[in-house]
Amino acid sequence: MATEQKKDLRSVEDRLKTLYRLQLLHSDIRRIRAIRGELPQEVKDLQDTIKGLEARIERFQGEIAELKAKIVDETNKIENKKLLIERYNSQLDNVRNSHEFDNLTKEIEYETLEIELSQKNIRDYTKQMDALQDEIKNIKETIDDQTHILEEKKADLDKLVSETRSEEETLL
Repeated sequence: MATEQKKDLRSVEDRLKTLYRLQLLHSDIRRIRAIRGELPQEVKDLQDTIKGLEARIERFQGEIAELKAKIVDETNKIENKKLLIERYNSQLDNVRNSHEFDNLTKEIEYETLEIELSQKNIRDYTKQMDALQDEIKNIKETIDDQTHILEEKKADLDKLVSETRSEEETLL
């Protein structure tokens, strides 16, 4: 019975020593990772920020494409309205009474107003496109800045990781 108690005590003592060494190893690993600090998280945050900005650029480019399509539609409307005005003007030469004349002049006036509205819409769409293009330009500059910072932080992180990699692998 006494030998069993000695074995159990040694076994407990060995377990405690092993646990203590494991705790020291774990502390060393935490120390190594603490040296890296917040750098891995900063790198990840910068990568996420850049992806978000690139997605924003894509969305703006989609909006620009929509505005270009609207401009084409408005330009086509203007051309159609001009053709109608020409037709109404040619019909003015063959008017039989004042009622027909009034109707044709009102139609011409209406189509002219429609052309002006389309031209205003085109100017508005062009302003919106210019604003979006300016925003894209600003975002691209921000991406360039963020990319530069990201590259620096990645280099710092890679340097720290390479300095501590062998020690960490040994500890693990």
